Amino acid sequence: MFFWWDPTMILLIPAFLFSLWAQIQVQSTFSKYSKIPSTLGITAAELAKRILESAGIYDVRVEMVSGWLSDHYDPRNKVLRLSQATYSSKSVAALGVAAHEAGHAIQHKNKYAPLVIRDMAVPLAITGSNLAWFIFILGLFMSAPIFLKAGIVLFSFVVFFSLVTLPVEFDASARAVKQLRMMMPESEVKGVKKVLTAAAMTYVASAAVAILQLLRMLIIAGAFGDRE
Repeated sequence: MFFWWDPTMILLIPAFLFSLWAQIQVQSTFSKYSKIPSTLGITAAELAKRILESAGIYDVRVEMVSGWLSDHYDPRNKVLRLSQATYSSKSVAALGVAAHEAGHAIQHKNKYAPLVIRDMAVPLAITGSNLAWFIFILGLFMSAPIFLKAGIVLFSFVVFFSLVTLPVEFDASARAVKQLRMMMPESEVKGVKKVLTAAAMTYVASAAVAILQLLRMLIIAGAFGDRE
């Protein structure tokens, strides 16, 4: 019988190493450019408000949230939340992160298709993340192929969510760079691009892990079927 420590775990090693590398990269890159002040001379919070207003968005609040790099845009409550390391900072890194999150708010206003699809997929992705492996492993214990298939279907929602997140994140970064290119020198824009690219790699790594987990489930289910 297959369990979570079965030989197919080897499939995940490259993705986990990639994830580790991506985390190290985003931390080191953000730390590097958080020490470099921007010539704009405004805080990340002020920049976010400026970008939102330039896009005709006046109903989105900009707030500080606890945590390190916990920056995010909340479309349901129309709040752009910047972490403590970002909110009051005037660094190149902070401004890049703020512009990126403002990019998400602009996506929301413009009903950017991948963002709309991703938001619709959230409940299914959460359900899949919480139940897929439980149902799949239960199917192994009970020798019930129907449970194996159900687990695979549920986890496929997680993979779909991870994949549709990629264009959302890359587009938000592209919008951020476009905005900042009109405000700051190219040398600072290059720093912003490095910070946002490093952050984007964490999403690529997450998608890779999800895809390989799904492949692992398919291999286990196939081996199980061959023994039936």
